[in-house]
Amino acid sequence: MRRFFYTLKQAFVQLVRNRAMTMASVFAITAMLLILGLFFVIVININTAAAMIRQDYDSIEVFLLDTTTKEQADTMIASLQQEPGVESVTYRTKDEALSELKARWGESGYLLDSLVENPLPNSIIIKINSLEAADDVAKTASSLSGIEDVKYYKETVDKLMSATRFVQLAAIVIMVFLIIVSVVVVSNTIKLTVFNRAREISIMKYVGATNWFIRGPFLAEGIMIGLISAGISVAIAGLVYKEIVDLIGQEVFVMLSTPMVPVEFLIRNLIWIFAALGVSIGSCGSIISMRKFLDA
Repeated sequence: MRRFFYTLKQAFVQLVRNRAMTMASVFAITAMLLILGLFFVIVININTAAAMIRQDYDSIEVFLLDTTTKEQADTMIASLQQEPGVESVTYRTKDEALSELKARWGESGYLLDSLVENPLPNSIIIKINSLEAADDVAKTASSLSGIEDVKYYKETVDKLMSATRFVQLAAIVIMVFLIIVSVVVVSNTIKLTVFNRAREISIMKYVGATNWFIRGPFLAEGIMIGLISAGISVAIAGLVYKEIVDLIGQEVFVMLSTPMVPVEFLIRNLIWIFAALGVSIGSCGSIISMRKFLDA
């Protein structure tokens, strides 16, 4: 325990002594984590939207004309059930459709109560078990009489998946670049401390101190810099995202029927991600700055 407290004390002294470089390191890591957080928010919201659309992609919704009777709809259902790849076909009234829309809008569902009349049409929901046959089923449904429109999200989902993959790849490339820059900055910060304590470190080596005993305070210094940066980044990212959700969250939800990721979920995940990255960057910077000196 005495060694542990000695390590922490020395690390704190070094942080205060090199205040300017410490602040530069904290700023560099914080900027990197904030940019990473931006991509994380974008990716996770795109994934959420894609997941909701995938639910509709597993089914094809056939909108009926107002003049189409229930008997005609039953005939269509019997015909569609014979198509390959069809798991089930059900009839949904306009009232049921409105109830489902209210449930999807959640707390914003009350906005639909102001409608003078239900604008949604009756529809037929086709559940498919074979994505390969989905195109043929959609074409068959479109050819039926009494049909107003067929909602089929295949192209939309494909585009969303392509966009998601692009954003993820861009995030990885930028993250790797920023991590390298942050490690270099932290390494240079701790290297100044090493040079300032060169005489003391040499004496410690002569009297038999191990490399890890000497390295301990510097490693703790790097970890502290990383944790401080992670804490600042989480606070800033959480506040900014909360403001964005408060300003446009409900509007996005109403227009696109796609909720934004909850603030609590985002912050909970960012804490672990930023802490792990901050500690890793600080540790790597410390080890790199000490390796050449201790090996000499």
